[in-house]
Amino acid sequence: MNFDRLKEKLEILADAAKYDVSCSSSGGSRKNKKGALGDSSASGICHTYTEDGRCVSLLKILLTNHCIYDCAYCVSRSSNDIKRAGFTVDEVVDLTINFYRRNYIEGLFLSSGIFKNADTTMERLVRVAKKLRLEENFNGYIHLKSIPGASDELMQEAALYADRFEIPTESGLKLLAPEKNRQDMLNPMKYIQNGIAQYKDEKKIFRKVPKFAPAGQSTQMIVGATNENDLQIIKVADHFYKNFNLKRVYYSGYVPVLEDKRLPSLTTAVPMLRENRLYQSDWLMRFYGFKAEEILDPNMPFLDLEVDPKLSWALRHLHQFPINLQTADYQMILRIPGIGVKTAQKIVSARRFQILTMDHLKKLGAAVNRARYFIDFNAGNAYLRYLTDKNLRKLLIGGSSSKFHNQFSQQLTLF
Repeated sequence: MNFDRLKEKLEILADAAKYDVSCSSSGGSRKNKKGALGDSSASGICHTYTEDGRCVSLLKILLTNHCIYDCAYCVSRSSNDIKRAGFTVDEVVDLTINFYRRNYIEGLFLSSGIFKNADTTMERLVRVAKKLRLEENFNGYIHLKSIPGASDELMQEAALYADRFEIPTESGLKLLAPEKNRQDMLNPMKYIQNGIAQYKDEKKIFRKVPKFAPAGQSTQMIVGATNENDLQIIKVADHFYKNFNLKRVYYSGYVPVLEDKRLPSLTTAVPMLRENRLYQSDWLMRFYGFKAEEILDPNMPFLDLEVDPKLSWALRHLHQFPINLQTADYQMILRIPGIGVKTAQKIVSARRFQILTMDHLKKLGAAVNRARYFIDFNAGNAYLRYLTDKNLRKLLIGGSSSKFHNQFSQQLTLF
């Protein structure tokens, strides 16, 4: 194996994979020097998080950046003049095993440009996963990106060896990827969903059943490449969660790397804060019981960049506050700004044994500097009696002086 050529391939195909946001990179660039320890230069290693919060390192690469499609947003599009490369199946397997043995990684994230056709590409990805599992006895994490239009048979085989699938979706498909068919994107989602459900049913009956995509499936949405507003984006995400049981939807802010009349100007990059607000909204739908239409509506189709979506909702619904922590139900406690899922659970448990105070909330992990304005401890809440939503907003984001706080601080004894 030519080491220099392999290193060149790794640099090209790891760089091409960085636009896939289904796992995040540390962004480090420090290279190893004589007498030093470690190397965080770009080498295709990224980080993602498991369901229980553990951070795991993955080798994140493309099998090849050759592609027959000319999708406007994609750096690997067929008409783009870039250096091309491709790994063999054995090269990907060897890289994964060698990186794993050196404790660089705990798994593999493998995607690919579509060469020749969908089945040929998917078959090559399956061969990598199959060889790792059966020949190398590799039990680490494998994340495969499914190829739109691949056959059900290949999807079935791939799901036996991969832990998670990423199903690609694009905003403005007809505009940005006219050669791709929307149904080809949705069919794999439905197939994997049905396969996971069947596996769970069979597991109840038979003791030994081959695992089928045990970590589920995810997808990513490109934000800002077309004119969809945030309400449309989170409604699509909500649809995927409800109808396809996706584990995650990732939001990839449009990166202006190509000149194309179908795309925004190269000087127009999606603000990182917008991407962050979409993730926060996604969290509210998945863990806090919010509906997409509660977070935004046609009169307010874009997320507020000044405050997070939970606080934005609270400021628009001040008539539902203050909330009495001793009597409110769990779902309503979850809607108090500054109180997360774990803290809400602790509140419900702790209030059975004592009357809660602000000191208790601090110990339970609440962000009391925010939550205090929305809570009632059976003594009323002077903040909400005297502050309008605009004044409260300014106070919370630090956009005004503390005159409102000073005005009432001497009057308020319950805090």
